[in-house]
Amino acid sequence: MAKKSNKLSTVRLGIVGLGNMGSVHAANILAGKIPGLELAAVCDWDEKRLARYDKTPHYNDSDKLIKSGAIDAILVSTPHYYHTTIGIAALKAGLHVLVEKPISVHKADCERLIAAHTNKKQIFAAMFNQRTDSIYQKVRELVQGGELGTVRRVNWIISDWYRTHAYYASGGWRATWAGEGGGVLLNQCPHNLDLYQWLFGMPDRVRGFCQLGRYHDIEVEDDVTAYFEYKNGTTGVFITSTGETPGTNRLEVTGEQGRLVMENGKLTYTRNEVKMGEFSRTTNESFGRPATWNVEIPVTQRGEQHVGILKNFTNAILHGEKLLAPAPEGIHSVELGNAILMSSLLGETVDVPLNGAKFEKILKKLVAKSNYKKKIVKPAAPAADFGASFAK
Repeated sequence: MAKKSNKLSTVRLGIVGLGNMGSVHAANILAGKIPGLELAAVCDWDEKRLARYDKTPHYNDSDKLIKSGAIDAILVSTPHYYHTTIGIAALKAGLHVLVEKPISVHKADCERLIAAHTNKKQIFAAMFNQRTDSIYQKVRELVQGGELGTVRRVNWIISDWYRTHAYYASGGWRATWAGEGGGVLLNQCPHNLDLYQWLFGMPDRVRGFCQLGRYHDIEVEDDVTAYFEYKNGTTGVFITSTGETPGTNRLEVTGEQGRLVMENGKLTYTRNEVKMGEFSRTTNESFGRPATWNVEIPVTQRGEQHVGILKNFTNAILHGEKLLAPAPEGIHSVELGNAILMSSLLGETVDVPLNGAKFEKILKKLVAKSNYKKKIVKPAAPAADFGASFAK
């Protein structure tokens, strides 16, 4: 059982999953980048990975680590399906829990994981590191603070998640229904889907168009276009791909007060002196338009990323700091991704909140009917991935 947070002076953390991201987190902690956080144990099924941490207590079974008494908190950095089972076991054991994105593969599992968080004194967070970026924090401030007025349209093209065939061939679990549960919507874009709902809230209706294996020899989606509808008339378009390069990351938000554009690390705001709806209703000019101000808003593109979330998680345990990315909020990005994929598979618009049980049945059918044979090739260099690896 974890010690009570008000008695801790240092948080003893165990990491489960020492793949790409698990090893990055371990390196950051061992380098002393997170004050008050100690790497107390590591866990993986791969003995070669464990051997890299010969000076750190290690386990090949997450249950043994959870029950060991050696840790106060756990970071779950495994393939996606294990986020739910390991997360639930750790919460039930009284540990503080930080889970990599996505918090689960599908909405129904998210609900099961969140339901296990019954002791609110336990800190339960998600690794949504892009929430540390000041550029997104400023967009949120402008949107939710009312500066843009009512948001009318959102367009986000996020196609700079380019991945090669070698990347997908680097692990047996990658880009399979059984091993990963999805493609770009579940591995790369949980960040962007989380940010989308964090900035603009959840849409009420979703129409998705997903191409499976368009650019790669995989059975899941690697190219996506989605259309979002809100009850107040706001619309959104979300486009993503792992097959395009050079990629784009352009977010455009149109509100009554003007247009906000985020691209190439810059945030620009073209502000109407008079709200567009008000101007249209009150002017006698047929082709008139309100005067505008052109403003470039100074922001720093990247925050502290993964280190920042680890610091926040640690300070929440030790000092009661407010979480930047509470894990229960992670259900929203999963639900959005599920809705896009389900809409595409069914060929129809779906309502949000999504029927999680219905999507779970669809996903299980995809797993059961899959005859995809994965070819695994050892990569020439470690994949520059922002997901997690915990291969058997």
